Amino acid sequence: MQNNNNINSFATVTASYWAFMLTDGALRMLVLLHFHELGVSAIQLAYIFLIYEFMGIITNFSGGFLAKRFGLASTLYLGLILQILALTLLALLPTNLSLFSMLSYAIFTQAISGIAKDLTKTSAKACVKILSPKNKDDQLFKWIAKLTGSKNAIKGFGFFLGCALISNVGFSAGLVILGGLLLIILLLLVMFLPLNLPAGTKSVKINDVISSDRRVKLLALARSLLFGARDTWFVVGIPLFFIEILSNGSNVDNKYAFFFIGSFMAVWTIFYGLVQAWAPSFFKNISEKNLVQYSVYWLFVLILSTVLLAITSLIVSSASSPTSIYVIVIGLFVFGGIFAVNSSLHSFLILYFTSPERAPLDVGFYYMSNAAGRLVGTFLSGASYQLGGFTLCLFLSAFLLIFSFFPTVLLNKNN
Repeated sequence: MQNNNNINSFATVTASYWAFMLTDGALRMLVLLHFHELGVSAIQLAYIFLIYEFMGIITNFSGGFLAKRFGLASTLYLGLILQILALTLLALLPTNLSLFSMLSYAIFTQAISGIAKDLTKTSAKACVKILSPKNKDDQLFKWIAKLTGSKNAIKGFGFFLGCALISNVGFSAGLVILGGLLLIILLLLVMFLPLNLPAGTKSVKINDVISSDRRVKLLALARSLLFGARDTWFVVGIPLFFIEILSNGSNVDNKYAFFFIGSFMAVWTIFYGLVQAWAPSFFKNISEKNLVQYSVYWLFVLILSTVLLAITSLIVSSASSPTSIYVIVIGLFVFGGIFAVNSSLHSFLILYFTSPERAPLDVGFYYMSNAAGRLVGTFLSGASYQLGGFTLCLFLSAFLLIFSFFPTVLLNKNN
């Protein structure tokens, strides 16, 4: 009976997390494409998302503490409410403001959205550790892989949804639709609140967030560099690369470019999520302890593939033709598959290293590092694209992955 209750609770939490990530992916594309149409530069686009990632650092530091202090249900509710607020405020963006004022307004709403995302994510990931069967690490790996993989697949649909909304109903109307969808999910979550989630613990202190486990610290550092490497090409670089090649600035060409961008980012993220969910099957006969060693092998493969992709981009991008897109797209899907395995291993290891009692705190600390890496990657994505185009984005991505290799090796030695 207890196991069935845990499964039902897991399903309820997962459904709310899916809905949130759908709106999160759609919101990112709506903001990116809307402000690009307004003439915002690559580095200015990066500024909009920098505050999103910065607030992720702050939220993950305090989110684990809040979840432990006030209960996981409270932080789940708060995350959804803040995302609805961010969508509503952005939908009300005045059109008669200066570009600087509109950018400032958008940055403010992204700050709220960044807080919302990481409150929701920290709560959902901690729930997996708490609800998973005790002393069954293979089940833990499967549960976390399913949650993380499905989340990324749903976010991929969100990218496509955002592009479809801005092309067909416009920026503000698209945001209203997303806000309405999330409001319905929030009401359903209130109705079907999991009863077996832990309540708050008043004795927890804010400095308890910093983990004393060296393994958690090394994994957090490796994670920050891993996701910084991905976002260096993903956030600003690849959408602008596609627009530069596919559009001459006309409305017709922009719609075609937006559709291509949305389709690529959706399919890539869905593919990435499916590989994440599939990863436990690949490591079916490997002990949990040996998964740390395999994380070293898979990261090395990712570094090698990224270096080769950067060199390939240097060769083909000078052609500035649609043909170069196909070569880059194939390379990015190879990157995505290998990256997904690395990410899935990390997502398991953080929960493998922590205890049910410390899960909200260690998960919050871990994703604080993740957000720090994405903050750096977001800035590098805009800056490197503006300075050297998409090829420079890829070379910097490879550089960050090389740095991620060192804490991963140390983690293997300390296991």
